[in-house]
Amino acid sequence: MRVFVAIEITSDKIINSISKFQSEININAKPVELHNLHFTLQFLGEISQDVVEKIIVALKSVKFSKFMVDFKGIGVFPKLKFPRIVWIGTDEKGGKLLTELAKNVENVLLPLGFTVDKPFKPHITVFRIKNKIGDIEKELNKFKLIDFGTQEITGFKLKQSVLSSNGPVYSDLIEVKAV
Repeated sequence: MRVFVAIEITSDKIINSISKFQSEININAKPVELHNLHFTLQFLGEISQDVVEKIIVALKSVKFSKFMVDFKGIGVFPKLKFPRIVWIGTDEKGGKLLTELAKNVENVLLPLGFTVDKPFKPHITVFRIKNKIGDIEKELNKFKLIDFGTQEITGFKLKQSVLSSNGPVYSDLIEVKAV
């Protein structure tokens, strides 16, 4: 099964702000469905059920406190001239705490053979771009000062992703709550 560790976006204010942004920006891209918005702490890929059981035990050992994250800033991966992903970022303090949590997840999964291929960058993917659309900097600049809202981070989940022709379908395997 295909799995990843994520923090879901649950704040109605943030979801509504993102929905408004997705409908107002003028780019040729596929918006991420609002119920699928999340921070990916670590993508684990295709794994067997017995490995999932070991991951669950490891993730349950992660201890962290609740914290607040302010959703703001817009960017793209890999670069403005050739965007494939449009994302929303975070404030500095919330981003730092998300990064620490991602590092804790990484550390407990390392003994199971899971490594990260690039450093964690706190972001929520809001658009995926299939075709080459060129430089969208001017369009993004219209929205760069939006503050999408604040959410308390109270836990993270191990999620399964099933790919379908209509996009990914996510289901929860386990939730780890803040202490």
